[in-house]
Amino acid sequence: QVRLVESGGGLVQAGGSLRLSCTTSGIIFSLNAMSWYRQAPGKQRELVAVITSVGDTNYADSVKGRFTISRDNAKNTAYLQMNNLKPEDTAVYYCQARRPYGARYLDNWGQGTQVTVSS
Repeated sequence: QVRLVESGGGLVQAGGSLRLSCTTSGIIFSLNAMSWYRQAPGKQRELVAVITSVGDTNYADSVKGRFTISRDNAKNTAYLQMNNLKPEDTAVYYCQARRPYGARYLDNWGQGTQVTVSS
């Protein structure tokens, strides 16, 4: 059974930091690209950061220089270090595992963790 479990969310003041974790089971973690998405109330889900199976990273412009995505293949876990948080970072944060599956991709999602940044 595939499981992705996010943790580490919470309430923080603007300028503060949080570290999100996405612990996985039931997948071959090392073969998956791991991504963090977020969805704010009334808005579409957006990509925040991605780390490929070989460790290449990419970030949304809005978080560059503030957020860092990483992975620990030995622990089957991906992380999102979020520094200098802003109220506009408030959202539910989801992790996604994606791997090639034939000509398509196989995606698995976590249930999300709430991040609230107060001004």
